[in-house]
Amino acid sequence: QVQLVESGGGLEQAGGSLRLSCAASGRLFSIRSMGWYRQAPGKQRDLVATIARGGSTHYADSVKGRFTISRDDAKSTVYLQMNSLKPEDTAVYFCAAHGYHDYWGQGTQVTVSS
Repeated sequence: QVQLVESGGGLEQAGGSLRLSCAASGRLFSIRSMGWYRQAPGKQRDLVATIARGGSTHYADSVKGRFTISRDDAKSTVYLQMNSLKPEDTAVYFCAAHGYHDYWGQGTQVTVSS
């Protein structure tokens, strides 16, 4: 089992920044990649960014150049630095770990006001 706990969401004005954190614990050796996803009200959950075990990253086109995913292996934590926030970034953000199984955090709300 892998447990994921997100933090760092909140209310921010358009153009501002937020950093999300995802602390992982448990059987981390089975994890091949981790990622951030988001779900706006009435919409499906979409990929935001992923980081593989080897360090390669992937971003949704909508966040390229504004968001950065990174990790601190010593802390077993993955981060999502979000800059130049837009109202359309408003959503619940979920951390996920992918391996033999998929694990999900509880989500953290990000609200961007115009």
